[in-house]
Amino acid sequence: MLKVDQLDVFYGNIHALKGVSLDVKEGEIVTLIGANGAGKSTLLKTLSGLLKPKSGTIQYLNHAIAGKPAQEIVKAGISHVPEGRRVFSNMTVEENLELGAFLRKDSKEIQSDIQKVYQTFPRLLERRKQLSGTLSGGEQQMLAMGRAIMARPKLLLLDEPSMGLAPLMVKTIFEIIEEINRGGTTILLVEQNAHMALSVANRAYVIETGRVIVSGTAAELKESEEIKNAYLGGH
Repeated sequence: MLKVDQLDVFYGNIHALKGVSLDVKEGEIVTLIGANGAGKSTLLKTLSGLLKPKSGTIQYLNHAIAGKPAQEIVKAGISHVPEGRRVFSNMTVEENLELGAFLRKDSKEIQSDIQKVYQTFPRLLERRKQLSGTLSGGEQQMLAMGRAIMARPKLLLLDEPSMGLAPLMVKTIFEIIEEINRGGTTILLVEQNAHMALSVANRAYVIETGRVIVSGTAAELKESEEIKNAYLGGH
């Protein structure tokens, strides 16, 4: 579904991604793990059109999308849930969800999809008329994911969905990630919590200072001593 080949991305003079190659097959959950500043968020921003690569290619469903405008990439079926959630805080929960469907014209279907989001995230239904800035961190994360789903993505990019959340909420968010995947959406997940990420993913890539240093199935990476010591707290 997605094939990234030899991607180089710069922030000013900083070489943030150095020849990154990876692929995501339809139906998978693939996770990127690595320390802060390793380049994981940069990769997602490049895939969703927020950053332009200096060189390398991105193929999505056999179309080249590197450097295309973000709205074209959303239209093609890729939605990005950014780090830090970024909900529109002065708008209600429901208005945020409606914005997620801004490229769609099928108003009946949009309403039906909003109901589906409320089924997936019952908490949002209770809060639908509330300003999203007043929600808890976990509720904002649910809203950011719900808003992304409203674009009916084939591929969902999730950036640090568990960041700053209480352990119980982290568990809930990961259960929902699996549910979204079972519903037919392919997921590329960036996550600091390597334990949780490897527990839901099919495969994983480890990124260090802008390079992919290891890749394999989630099970292989869980067993690797090197990965355990570096990212899983040695156990």
